[in-house]
Amino acid sequence: MHRIPLSSQMEKTSWLLVVVVGVVLISLLGGAEGRKSRILDESSYYDLEYSAISCRAHSASITDFGGVGDGKTLNTKAFQEAVNQLSKYASDGGSQLIVPAGQWLTGSFNLTSHFTLFLHKDAVLLASQDINEWAVIDPLPSYGHGRDAAGGRYISLLFGTNLTDIIITGENGTIDGQGEIWWQKFHSKKLKYTRPYLIEIMHSDNIQISDLTLVNSPSWNIHPVYSSNIIVQGITILAPVKSPNTDGINPDSCTNMKIEDNYIVSGDDCVAVKSGWDEYGINYGMPTSQLIIRRLTCISPYSAAIALGSEMSGGIQDVRAEDITAINTESGVRIKTGVGRGGFVKDVYVKGMTLHTMKWVFWMTGNYGQHADTHWDPNALPEIKGINYRDVVAENVSMAARLEGISGDPFTGICISNVTISMAKKAKKYPWTCTDIEGITSGVQPPPCQLLPDQGPEKTQMCSVPTESLAIDNIEMQRCSYRLNY
Repeated sequence: MHRIPLSSQMEKTSWLLVVVVGVVLISLLGGAEGRKSRILDESSYYDLEYSAISCRAHSASITDFGGVGDGKTLNTKAFQEAVNQLSKYASDGGSQLIVPAGQWLTGSFNLTSHFTLFLHKDAVLLASQDINEWAVIDPLPSYGHGRDAAGGRYISLLFGTNLTDIIITGENGTIDGQGEIWWQKFHSKKLKYTRPYLIEIMHSDNIQISDLTLVNSPSWNIHPVYSSNIIVQGITILAPVKSPNTDGINPDSCTNMKIEDNYIVSGDDCVAVKSGWDEYGINYGMPTSQLIIRRLTCISPYSAAIALGSEMSGGIQDVRAEDITAINTESGVRIKTGVGRGGFVKDVYVKGMTLHTMKWVFWMTGNYGQHADTHWDPNALPEIKGINYRDVVAENVSMAARLEGISGDPFTGICISNVTISMAKKAKKYPWTCTDIEGITSGVQPPPCQLLPDQGPEKTQMCSVPTESLAIDNIEMQRCSYRLNY
């Protein structure tokens, strides 16, 4: 038998081992690279899912338009270019602009129809503190001139007019108004025009603003005006409690609107319902009506959880509030009006308030004196009637109610039932003060004033609450799902 020399056998064995090890290494490395490649491919996608009034056929990121989220680069042009380009898809299923994680410094930009602005959970829109970035626009026709100064007003950070189907939403991403510079100018009386708001949508229909955090607005936070079919939902609003006029959500001459599941800490009213100012609001004649306010939590030591007015000259009607929580807040519900306002506040239904540490539970003011100018009509008297409060529990309250109508123009049809108010240790001597009002009560403690006679304990459910739903409650939300490539 021919034998292979041992050295040859060893050489061949070594060679075979090298080949086998090489094949194994190549296989292992190839598999690792394959897995790495697959991991990279998967990580380059971002799954997005949320509820909305409309889903979109087209998506883009602000980075596609040159946006830089470093907190220093100004992105105003990038945002406006993105909106302008995406507006081309309005008739082709609509579009959405994604704002990824980062700090995105920007001035004001205009929105478009059939459009969604979506903020990632770690995205922050930073409002520019350069006043030159804020254009000046005309005052609202129902107000006549600006609120901070006569004349125009600075445009809002996110602004839109004559739109339909507009959504501003996110994963609780943040819009930071960086309002300190504006508050300082307001206090030092150095403003030439009225401060900007964070979000203002005008003359529009089908609006959704949801699942965002708004902080440090220069003035009002959310201001839909002359619009209809609006949902504001899941919003957190935060401002220092002494910041000037940082109202939370202000529906203004709007119809069919729902405000629900919002948490607000504010330097002014958490929700302020409006419809124009004095003769300008009377002439414009556009009321706010069919409004739902549901599951609101408010902290506002110097203002109201819900205010109706004072700019209510176009009228306010059919307001339904339920499940309201207020803590360390000046008043639960306040109606603000005065001679010269005209208009009306009627058919208001409040059911279920839980209040703790309040100055007043109920407050109606008929002598609110701020006027748009000197041309207001002293014969323009407001009509306040059909105001219903039911199922209220309040603790640590300084004064149960301060209800002041107008001499010769009483507030009528007031109904208060099933209300328990625990007074603070240093409460006012008289828990109720009432002038120029008419109404009835049942099951109210401490006992109310004589102008609100008790109808007996068996009528604690007498204050009316509508049973029919409003159209805004019947809108079906869609579940929108996207896989986005980053």
